[in-house]
Amino acid sequence: MDILTEALASMRTGHPASVRTNGRAPWGLRLPPVAGAGFHVVLYGTCWLIPLDEGSSRLKPIPLSPGDVVFLRDGRGHILADHPSTPAEEPNDEQFEGGSPIGSVTLGGDGPETSLLCGNYHLDQGRPHPLVRQLPEVIHLATRHGRHPELSAAVQLLGNELENPRIGSDGIVPTLIDSLLLYILRAWLDDQPPAAAQGWAAALGDSAVAPALSAMHDDPSAQWTVESLAERAGLSRAAFARRFAALVGEPPMAYLTRWRMTTAARLLRESDAPLTTVAARTGYGSEFAFAKAFKREYGLAPGGYRRQVRAA
Repeated sequence: MDILTEALASMRTGHPASVRTNGRAPWGLRLPPVAGAGFHVVLYGTCWLIPLDEGSSRLKPIPLSPGDVVFLRDGRGHILADHPSTPAEEPNDEQFEGGSPIGSVTLGGDGPETSLLCGNYHLDQGRPHPLVRQLPEVIHLATRHGRHPELSAAVQLLGNELENPRIGSDGIVPTLIDSLLLYILRAWLDDQPPAAAQGWAAALGDSAVAPALSAMHDDPSAQWTVESLAERAGLSRAAFARRFAALVGEPPMAYLTRWRMTTAARLLRESDAPLTTVAARTGYGSEFAFAKAFKREYGLAPGGYRRQVRAA
């Protein structure tokens, strides 16, 4: 089981939304918070990303160059501009143009041009997977000079399709944008020095914790115990439990319950499987026991949850 893919899939609530942003200096664009995670890809030119102060977080302006990718974990509000001192404006309908596989917005004056792909991934931030919750608020990745070749290739493909739309571009561009999220997080994980890695960055490469996580993701219906998971990890029960909690952020059985409920919610959203089937696939011997556990986690009975998400 690919834990990264599954963790993201468990949070997705829709397809990415994206827009091509073309600015000629002087230009500035104020982007409000979004319900999900934001991203920007600099196709050519340079600009600045200025995070807006939200709560106690104070992040510094970030200079961006061609090929740079930025991921905003919580979809926080921010400004894009040719220079930090340039006044920012709200986007309006008059700035949008057609003729592209995705929407586009053009603004600014007659100076040097910068082109970006901007957008957001619709992720359920109300119940984020701990892997995503532990990410930095802003991830900035440079793909020039041979860094992150897979991510660089995806950025290049996106740029080519947007610059020269051809037959099939309407299907290719959304797929590339969807895949970009995995490339971004893979590149960030690869950047973490093994000796300094903490949390999930360390857990996914840990010789004891990673096999246990894979086992729970592979078969959430199995009757896992701390003892059986520790045996797979080659550690004593106590040593395994301490190591798992230190890296993942919660005890093994708490994570297993979380993953079972996350899996159940996906099945309720995306399939017409009967509740007895959902219960069996998530490790519950009866529909009653499953419904009780699900309501405790989501505040709704499984049937009510299914009706609510499908009516939204």
